[in-house]
Amino acid sequence: MSKPAARPPRRSIPATVLGTREQRLAEAQPPRPARIAAYVLFFLLGIAVSVCGSFVQALWPPVGVLLALAATAATFYAGLRITGTRLGAGMPAAGWFLAMVLLIVPRPEGDNVLWSNATSLAWLFAGSVLGVICATLPTRTSWFPGVPGPPR
Repeated sequence: MSKPAARPPRRSIPATVLGTREQRLAEAQPPRPARIAAYVLFFLLGIAVSVCGSFVQALWPPVGVLLALAATAATFYAGLRITGTRLGAGMPAAGWFLAMVLLIVPRPEGDNVLWSNATSLAWLFAGSVLGVICATLPTRTSWFPGVPGPPR
């Protein structure tokens, strides 16, 4: 009589979706020209997510903020994973924050895109925190943001 085959250990949902730390660190890094193009693309995508999220968070008050934050987190994390560098998460965060600063400033007519209400402040604060979290996650480069480390 043979033993039943051992089942592989069960992984959590985040580990299944995002991969384990060892799997993320073992991924090959894209070539330098592709990374530079990705940095520019993610900077512009960060601006777009900031502008769109600023209107979405005001359009559907409680759900809009969560939807905008989900898009923001996905953009920051995608930059990190695609480029494999912390700068990959920092570039969309920089574009996001630049657009936020421009949207906070009132126009001469007195119009504002972002008001000082709970949803706008939650959008600003939580988006900034998401940018910092994604920019500090482990990456394939270990010693300086955006610069490939020595081969392992």
